[in-house]
Amino acid sequence: MADKPAVLVARKVFPEVIERLAQHFDVEDNPEDHIHTPAELAQRLQGKVGAFITLSERIDAALLDAQPQLRAVCNMAVGYNNIDVAACTARGVLVSNTPDVLTETTADFGFALMMATARRITESERFLREGRWDRWAYDMFAGTDVHGATLGILGMGRIGQGIARRGALGFGMKVAYHNRSRLPADQEGPINARWVDKETLLRESDHLVVVVPYSAATHHAIGAAELAQMKPTATLTNIARGGVVDDAALAQALAEGRIAAAGLDVFEGEPQVHPELLARRNVVLTPHIASASVATRRAMADLAADNLIAALTGGTPPTAVNPQVLGA
Repeated sequence: MADKPAVLVARKVFPEVIERLAQHFDVEDNPEDHIHTPAELAQRLQGKVGAFITLSERIDAALLDAQPQLRAVCNMAVGYNNIDVAACTARGVLVSNTPDVLTETTADFGFALMMATARRITESERFLREGRWDRWAYDMFAGTDVHGATLGILGMGRIGQGIARRGALGFGMKVAYHNRSRLPADQEGPINARWVDKETLLRESDHLVVVVPYSAATHHAIGAAELAQMKPTATLTNIARGGVVDDAALAQALAEGRIAAAGLDVFEGEPQVHPELLARRNVVLTPHIASASVATRRAMADLAADNLIAALTGGTPPTAVNPQVLGA
């Protein structure tokens, strides 16, 4: 029997997924969950025709040139700004991601993070745990109402629409959104969503949730100028990607009371977090866990495995980013 093709699983994943892949490939996995430097990643990819990766791994032109045998890069994430797709396509390397399977879980989390931010949940919990609660006061941790408020969504893709449904149907919120393209009327109608320009969105939102994918065009889409247009009572929630929000400008706006609070699951330069954000009590901080339910993370891993198996065994990867390379 011919040797199985070799693949790399760059981070620790479910053992059952490794077992599935081992039926088709010679798998080098990473049970210690070591995060590789670029040089270490290049070394481990030697001789591999496929890579199962996460957002921790950067696939760029230089790495691809050093690995001419590589045929597929399958990301266990919906975003793929860690991959130079154009460079992969030029070299005939299939790229895939894991959309759809995390939509509802991520929307759940985004709405929960927004609510925790509006109602000062973590700030008040720290106060209690520190033993500082000794009396009731009429204004103690008085936050901002969610029900009936204006929910602003920047980026009305699948996840943004999921958050909009939760707000409109569950909490009677008024939904305004800005997107490159307006939704069809039959999608806007059931949630009374209203397309507005970006300036109007910033000006009118009581709770602004950022859900745009990261790209050069969306880098610092929310910066000092945008924060200055928001209400001083508004909250900002970012579950998109680090870099979409200018973290330094946000920290300054929060310190100066130009917006009320922020909820952040993603950060520039993560896992590092801007020290001024760490120092602010009116910020809810979570470590990039919006899709982190057991069922959803397993579905993401299974889909990444499905893509890798199909790409390297003559099948059709279900969620290829650059399917044109298959014909080539």
